[in-house]
Amino acid sequence: MRSYDLSPLFRSTVGFDRLSRLLETATTGDEAASYPPYNIEKLSEDSYRITMAVAGFGIDDLDIVAHQNSLTVTGKAKKDEPTGQFLYRGIAGRAFERRFQIADFIKVTGASLQNGLLHIELAREVPEAMKPRSIPIATAAGNGSVQVEAPAPAPALTRQAA
Repeated sequence: MRSYDLSPLFRSTVGFDRLSRLLETATTGDEAASYPPYNIEKLSEDSYRITMAVAGFGIDDLDIVAHQNSLTVTGKAKKDEPTGQFLYRGIAGRAFERRFQIADFIKVTGASLQNGLLHIELAREVPEAMKPRSIPIATAAGNGSVQVEAPAPAPALTRQAA
């Protein structure tokens, strides 16, 4: 296994110590760290979906908690007694906890369970104050006054009658 020395990176950054923990977790081949399997999809510029394979878990067995920049999905193991003798048991029914680090302004908009797949919908909702805005540029007039050139207004959308 290859290990990376990240100390030069930490000399010039502040507050990114969790990066090393994330990299260590990603590089370990631990089977428990990969259960249950999941996909992360980008549906559009501001919407995402996490899909987790949670076969054997019902709605009452799953818990989704979003807190600050963290999303935690927990599955509680069922205590069912086996009805027969298993020759091979490949369907995992063990408890799990999967944590996702989510960026600022990402909100969980919904979740659904269909055919053993848990879909968690996410959307980026940037506050108006945080969005980029155009700043008008002032020009100096010959008489010593300053004129401000406003950006050209967006063309108005008109509705045409059919």
